Amino acid sequence: MYKRYLAFATFFLVLLMTGCATTKMALQDESDTVPGKIKPIFLMTATLKNLYATFYQPELHSVNVEKKDTKDDSDRFNFAIDDKAKFVTGTPESGNSYFLRMELEKGEYVIRGLTGGSGIFPIRGSFFAPLHVDIKSNNTGVFYLGHVDATVRERKDGEFRAGAVFPLLNQSVMGFSGGTFEIEISDQYEIDMTDFKTRFPVLNGVTIQKAILPSFDRVKAQKWWEEN
Repeated sequence: MYKRYLAFATFFLVLLMTGCATTKMALQDESDTVPGKIKPIFLMTATLKNLYATFYQPELHSVNVEKKDTKDDSDRFNFAIDDKAKFVTGTPESGNSYFLRMELEKGEYVIRGLTGGSGIFPIRGSFFAPLHVDIKSNNTGVFYLGHVDATVRERKDGEFRAGAVFPLLNQSVMGFSGGTFEIEISDQYEIDMTDFKTRFPVLNGVTIQKAILPSFDRVKAQKWWEEN
């Protein structure tokens, strides 16, 4: 499955250009005056940085979500990054930030991780930043999951890789094969809600409930990586 996500990241730009289906993020239609009325919407922000190969800052392509315990690809959703999601600087100090919006049917899910890439053709690399956090979609409404900081640093002592080993040159140059992700999940509700409501005016006047994700479990992520 790890390879599946990396393959998705590698070919994401091709998918966009050919119009192949991915899952669209919520709040794309400004005429939607009551967000979360039919199906719950989950909001989160993410900042990705590369401190290992600083010239190549990670560009997020999708958020990978799947139904809990699923074995069926139809229950896996790759929420594609759109123009409204991006706040890109590309500097090592700031990284690239994203405003993520996921609308889900009722049920139990796992946010498996974040996939993306970096570089310029023909030298491009792909990454997978693991999260492996559970969320429950039980009620209608809009929910804030928190902020994710995912930072590439040098990999040590068999730690999970930020990306695959192959292709050797691309992955090495980007720092993904020789790097790993440090991941922190935090509550930045006040800042994020101000920014969300500026970017998505339809959220003004909407009650947005906190549903902060649990702290990143590196042991769990390591085990999943070794098994996949």
